[in-house]
Amino acid sequence: MTDAVAPRGSEGHPLLERESELIAVRNALDGLCGVQGDEPKSRRGGVLAFAGPAGVGKTTVVNQLRRQAADRGCTVLFARGGEQETQVPFRVMRQLIRPLFALMEETEYRDLLGNWYPIVAPAIGLDAPAGDTHPDPQGVRDGLDWVVTRLSVRHGRPLVMVLDDAQWADAESLAWLTAFADRAEELAMLIVVACRPDDVTPAAPMLQELTERHGTRPHELAALTLGAVASIVRRILGEDADEIFCREVWAITGGSPFEVVELLQKSKELGLRAHEDGITRLRDLASAVKGSGIVERLLQFRPSTVNVAWAAAILGSSGIPVNLLGTVSSFGEVQAREAVKELREARILTVLTNIKREEVVEFNHPLISNAVYGAIPPGVRVAMHGVAARALIDAGLGPGEAARHLLETHPEGDPWVVRILRQAARESFSAGAPEPARRYLARALREPPDVEERAEVLFELGSANLPHEPAATANQLRAALEEPKVEQRLREAITYRLAQALVHSGQMEQAIELLEDAAQRTTSSRTRQRMQAELFKWNSIRVDDQDSPARSRTLARYAEHISGRSLAERHILGMRGWDAVLRGESAAEALHYAEEALKGGMSWVDQDFGFEAPAGVALVLMYCDQPGRAEELFVKGIAEFEEKGWRGPHLSFAYTLLGYIRYRRGRLAEAEDFVRNGLQIADRVGQGVPAQAYAIGTLVETLLARGDIAGAQEIADKYRLAEIRPKAVVYPDPQAVHGKLLLAQGRAADAERRLSAAGERLDRRGSRNPAWSPWQLDLALAQAAAGRGDTARETSAEALARARAFGTASVIGHALRVSAAAAADPVQVADFLEQAVDHLEQSPAAYELAYALVDHGTTLRAIGRMERAALQLYRGLEVAATCGADHLVRRAREQLASVGLRPRRPLPTGRDTLTGRELVAAEHAAAGLGNAAVAAEMGTSEQEVSELLCAVFTKLGTDRQGLNRVLGL
Repeated sequence: MTDAVAPRGSEGHPLLERESELIAVRNALDGLCGVQGDEPKSRRGGVLAFAGPAGVGKTTVVNQLRRQAADRGCTVLFARGGEQETQVPFRVMRQLIRPLFALMEETEYRDLLGNWYPIVAPAIGLDAPAGDTHPDPQGVRDGLDWVVTRLSVRHGRPLVMVLDDAQWADAESLAWLTAFADRAEELAMLIVVACRPDDVTPAAPMLQELTERHGTRPHELAALTLGAVASIVRRILGEDADEIFCREVWAITGGSPFEVVELLQKSKELGLRAHEDGITRLRDLASAVKGSGIVERLLQFRPSTVNVAWAAAILGSSGIPVNLLGTVSSFGEVQAREAVKELREARILTVLTNIKREEVVEFNHPLISNAVYGAIPPGVRVAMHGVAARALIDAGLGPGEAARHLLETHPEGDPWVVRILRQAARESFSAGAPEPARRYLARALREPPDVEERAEVLFELGSANLPHEPAATANQLRAALEEPKVEQRLREAITYRLAQALVHSGQMEQAIELLEDAAQRTTSSRTRQRMQAELFKWNSIRVDDQDSPARSRTLARYAEHISGRSLAERHILGMRGWDAVLRGESAAEALHYAEEALKGGMSWVDQDFGFEAPAGVALVLMYCDQPGRAEELFVKGIAEFEEKGWRGPHLSFAYTLLGYIRYRRGRLAEAEDFVRNGLQIADRVGQGVPAQAYAIGTLVETLLARGDIAGAQEIADKYRLAEIRPKAVVYPDPQAVHGKLLLAQGRAADAERRLSAAGERLDRRGSRNPAWSPWQLDLALAQAAAGRGDTARETSAEALARARAFGTASVIGHALRVSAAAAADPVQVADFLEQAVDHLEQSPAAYELAYALVDHGTTLRAIGRMERAALQLYRGLEVAATCGADHLVRRAREQLASVGLRPRRPLPTGRDTLTGRELVAAEHAAAGLGNAAVAAEMGTSEQEVSELLCAVFTKLGTDRQGLNRVLGL
């Protein structure tokens, strides 16, 4: 041994041939406790993993670590995977942290969990809150991250989380632990994992990711050498053991520490001498300590003892109450206790005391548990699982605990089984574990349920499958609709959910046909209107609609005759406003319908209606130059998603679109942060999800606005922007964004081809608003860059006409700036740009204002109007710097330097961006004009000037006297 004091095993003996593992344990605990020699260091956590075949001694090493960690004052949380319990969601997680909650009163742990309580309580196994909170898996994992972090801070001691037999951990716990490992390193926690790497289980990929982080590998435990086995033989059977006897023990056991100890303990009980003449008997004994030998040894006991052992194997690998053993074995608690005593003496079971000070039992080793379970006659095993399910329900342990046993039983048409499985599925949904819910409902369907109940089970199963297997969902929901007894409201719900499944599986046309048929067949006007709302919603995102303009006319006529009194009507009004934006109708018309939709309120988390309409209304406000109100709605949506525990694609959409609003406002650094957050969430959900396409396009546009062409190309390459072909409408349009990237790289011809293709596709669909997709404006720039001035002027003129038809200051200003880039006459260029600046000063589009100001200043300089050029360049420089548009800052500085002007100090970074009107008001005020004079200069009221200056002072942290200094005037 390399340590001054040899580490001891569970019986006080030195651990043999585990020096490297024990050094790793010591180093990991030193790092966790902030110790290096005699010097205190900053604490560090991480993942420490041990791997090896069954019986090689992983548990012994792990137990040594647990003792040492406890001796150092660490909080040690322990869990063990169980082969029979892998289908129980969050079983391992509950083992890890439930003991901490068991020491708290309910008010205490409710206070600790705070707003996370309704999201994580079902996963932890606490009393589930009332309501229909169905968090997604990512939401639960985020909540568990927060809970464990709080527990760590609360205890204030180094935290060690130990998972033994990790190859049998449930998928939900392992997914959380794998994702949490990065945070554990940051929080100086130690995660210890012991597993069998050669066991092929569903958990294997995640387990590999967890244990092989950052290029490291688990510590592989090898079998003991002959010398180590001989030491154990002499320790247990006496120092006079023959060398040949020791060699035989080593050969028989293969150096497995478990088998060596079990064989020698059995030999000691029978008084076997460790000499050559005992080798024959030794071989007979060897077969009794593993596999079939354990079973043969067990069958020598009386029937009650055998049945108790079988009951223990049925109930699980750890923490089994003795009274349950009595029930499941059918021999009662008294005989169960006698049997436990016998099995303990035979080294099959061990008796422990749990945190509630109850006597519980577990198997001495998983090898024994597996052997016993495999030996139970199939018919008896099925029957005992059924008894176990009912016993667990009677003991108050809930449907979730009973359900795994019901999965092992044969279908018998028992309504009780169907009821328990459906309850367990609901519990799983509440815990953010849809996979187990699918298993439970599929089993309930095979029972089978009563005819009246079958459609409900099919509907619940389809709903569980929707995020994972929309094609399978469609089949199940179709089957539900074909059931002979389906209540009308359930039929409607099935129809809505089936339409979602068809959309998500790429069958948009079939979804539309389903809803149209249902709308025609129903005799209920309420149902017909609800179906119509669904039709308008899905048509709004349909990319292959051959008659989109006609459908828009239908939507317009429908919206004229409704008032928004029902949620379905408000969704239709919201879709009408969104459609008006896409078509490029007047912004006033689009705003009217958005306002009408908002009057009665809309929820972002209504599972039947979806979040598309609220998001569409918010975006109508943004495109209509009301980004502040749009942000308020998205912030509300984010709050609702987070409260519901929806932290997957829904939250990704919300953060990305909030970033998109910031991009359009010119707050580019904030936009990039929001969009990267949305992309990170989308990446966690999976590759190719729609949320990812939204985030990729928005991030590329934001990086281009910041002047980071290389960064934009890196994102485009990583996510294959050029190959994205979304099955639904995505904004910004990926093809158009790729064209814009090509243009920024100077590849004008390639950009023109790409943008033309995007434009033809969008025009066919009737999406002609340059505020929604400025593909036509970028196309004009590409044509101008390619030397095709006449074509560029035609394109920009058409785009300007479309912009004027929509009527917002931001898109008209943008179109005028592009028209200037396509114009040939310098005087006309200057006129276009002056108009662009005038419009953009009335808009919230600060980045576009900066662009127009710099272009205007550059043009004025070229035609010799130096004083006015300098003013515009100074203004453009400051607005660009505030936006974070580095390429515009460089251009403005270069232009100013070329005429010998020294750029003024830009606005302090980190401040909120001023809108165009705020900046104009601030500059007039800095020049000494009073509010009345500023109002006259700007053509507005004194009240508006007062409001603008109040916003300026708040954003810049100054007053009227400080404006000159802050603005650099």
